[in-house]
Amino acid sequence: MTRILVIATHPDDEVLGCGGVMARHVAMGDHVSLLVVTRAIAELFPPPLVEQTRRELRQANALLGTSDIHFLDFPAPKLDSVPGHELADAIGRIIRTIQPAQVYLPHGGDIHADHRAVYMATLVAARPIFGCPVRKLLCYETLSETEWSPPVASEVFIPTIFVDISAYLPQKLAAMTCYQSQLQSPPHPRSLPAIEALARFRGATVSLEAAEAFMLVREIVD
Repeated sequence: MTRILVIATHPDDEVLGCGGVMARHVAMGDHVSLLVVTRAIAELFPPPLVEQTRRELRQANALLGTSDIHFLDFPAPKLDSVPGHELADAIGRIIRTIQPAQVYLPHGGDIHADHRAVYMATLVAARPIFGCPVRKLLCYETLSETEWSPPVASEVFIPTIFVDISAYLPQKLAAMTCYQSQLQSPPHPRSLPAIEALARFRGATVSLEAAEAFMLVREIVD
């Protein structure tokens, strides 16, 4: 059994980026934990909506087979107001608690500043120093964030790993359906047709029915 940690900046990022892989890990007998870094601030999001999203998150992850969920409740969308060391320390505490061998995190070039902050904080928290359990770091892509990054080499998502989710795509789509507060109508990138289209495209890239793509940050092979 491998311990897996998925880090989501906001609720639904985990399903968009690696919902299929989460279901696959669970089916393989791995222990999958989810860390949700932020909570939407009241001045921008009505508290009933925030609570609805939390309920949707639990429902979605139940469909994926994940019940070990952790919340940090940093302010969204204001992670730029949080000192980087505080964010890294909080993520580091979760890593030490869960002891994951593999971590999935948002892409550092995403257009959303919160995603960028979580990316950098996770790199700090998962530094390959003595005692750190993390052997593999993978960035996932988040529709409506990753594809809108600036068109410069340092910001672009370059997929280097493709994971077959052909058998788990229905679970991914069903989990996203739970997020009624976040789901959009076509042609929005957070619509079900767009989510399925990306999975089909990533799959076709490597002759699979459906896949999720990742950008390898680091892998330590013993």
